[in-house]
Amino acid sequence: MKTDVLVETSVNPTPVSLYYPLGVKQKKLPVYINLHGGAFIMNEKEMDDPYCRFLANEAGCVVLNVDYAKAPEFPFPKPIEQVYDILQWVKGRADELNIDAGKIMVGGQSSGGNIAAALCLSLEEKEEDQPLLQVLSCPMLDFVTPHGDKPEPDKWRARYPQVAHFLNLCYVPLKDQAEHPLASPVRAEVSASLAPALILIAEFDAFRPEAECYAEKLKTAGVSVQDVLFEGCSHAFTHLGPRERAEEAWQLIAMKIKAAAALEQN
Repeated sequence: MKTDVLVETSVNPTPVSLYYPLGVKQKKLPVYINLHGGAFIMNEKEMDDPYCRFLANEAGCVVLNVDYAKAPEFPFPKPIEQVYDILQWVKGRADELNIDAGKIMVGGQSSGGNIAAALCLSLEEKEEDQPLLQVLSCPMLDFVTPHGDKPEPDKWRARYPQVAHFLNLCYVPLKDQAEHPLASPVRAEVSASLAPALILIAEFDAFRPEAECYAEKLKTAGVSVQDVLFEGCSHAFTHLGPRERAEEAWQLIAMKIKAAAALEQN
């Protein structure tokens, strides 16, 4: 079952969709907040509709799919603030939403992975409760390193890195914003209090080094991390294929969500 809601936030009224698993009569379901990809400037939550339906049914949880605000109209840190407000909205309306406020998880793809990681870092700064899990799929976590210095496998993107530079400036337009730890989580000081992480990494992805770097940084700090390298895959493979590897990734994420919720219950 899918329900569409408009949530008032400090950034703007935000469309969200809640997906409820079929045939589950359990009260107070876990919730997974999903943040789609799109280089911070494009796409919308509907692109993740099949993915959210799958996760809701496979993991037996509510999936809250967020149409977060896009740059350049809403640059850093607006989407992070917006998702934080949505998190508070979920907690405040847990009863009417049939959600267990103690079993909240978050994740995203590419730019959505960045926002998910930043949300956890922001919660740590505020000394507020962490999600049970953060899922970072092909995350973009480093605005400091020029795209031309990243291992871009796409020949056109490699030839014209200034396009990626322009996209980056849409999200972090002001001087020194790129180095802010909530914009570039690889630059953050992290501690063991951060949410456990599942990090999906594509072999042929310009963002592979920063994802691997962040995974190691979290592990060194004492955070529980499962990082999985998907060989032969490129950026956004979870949505663009190859199909077999995408299905494998979806199953892994669903299993991890279900396990995190069950672990908290025990």
